[in-house]
Amino acid sequence: MSTYEAAGVDIAAGERAVELMKSRVARSRRPECVEDASGFAGLFDVSALLKYRRPLLATSTDGVGTKVDLARRLGRYDTIGHDLVGMVVDDLAVCGAEPLFMTDYIACGKVVPERIADIVGGIADACVLAGTALVGGETAEHPGLLEPDEFDVAGAATGVVEADELLGQERVGAGDVVLGLASSGIHSNGYSLVRHILRESSLTLEDAPEELAGTVGEELLTPTRIYALDCLALARAGYVHAFAHITGGGLAANLARSLPSGVDAVLRRDSWTVPPIFQILARYGKVEQADLDKTFNLGVGMAAIVPAEAADAALALCAERGLPAWTLGEITEGSGKAVLV
Repeated sequence: MSTYEAAGVDIAAGERAVELMKSRVARSRRPECVEDASGFAGLFDVSALLKYRRPLLATSTDGVGTKVDLARRLGRYDTIGHDLVGMVVDDLAVCGAEPLFMTDYIACGKVVPERIADIVGGIADACVLAGTALVGGETAEHPGLLEPDEFDVAGAATGVVEADELLGQERVGAGDVVLGLASSGIHSNGYSLVRHILRESSLTLEDAPEELAGTVGEELLTPTRIYALDCLALARAGYVHAFAHITGGGLAANLARSLPSGVDAVLRRDSWTVPPIFQILARYGKVEQADLDKTFNLGVGMAAIVPAEAADAALALCAERGLPAWTLGEITEGSGKAVLV
């Protein structure tokens, strides 16, 4: 007899996963969240937007990429959700938008309730750190398409920003200062190169180089730092002209996206110390500096472009919030490029 379960889909396991994650998801609720008894949709009371003069909705979607493979290999699933939320909400923060709500999607070869609950629980915990609500999601079991221990995660978020407070390149001018906001590590970009190095060199996930506080695997699974509330605090204080989220493509390429055509960002390599994990990967993988620059954040997870007179105050606010930050460079007349010197 053919049944859904015989085909590899375990409905009971899915229901068990939902029960396990409920309490952690509930922690991410905002006052605007509205209950939908059916559970088919997430509801959000947009009458809260009436306080805005001209609200602009901002939306972003992303995944975690091949970092999920390392989580699978190490059997640790509680941090990958932080990576997902960071990749999504921090893109919203670049334009000054407050993230309001988020949904997630998990595809897996087999629903293991505890594993799914760990993933979604991590997403919910990270939503709390970002001040956003996890209002819904989907877990899809794909037997025959994915192996039982394989999975992937993606998500989307919506935020809001006042139209006349929108941040971006049109605010940036020569004389501005670029601040570097420290990353927590590799975040979620460049893991295809990381996995290539692990395959082709003697470096292993179990190694514990003296430069690291733990093993290579532990370091590589360090969750992405979530900047959303820090960025909003800087923006609301009036200290920021533009942000750049340093993701795939590296520091210079992402920062250039926030520059108008008439200026350059000159960034000083000697202004910060590159975290050891990047140096270890470069050494074992024989990675040239140019490839490091265009692949990894190298310790700078977000950049803020601020007026020179606000730089000290912005750095002081970051220090108050426990976010390591420093003067990374300056904006000069140019042609819309970011260069590391």
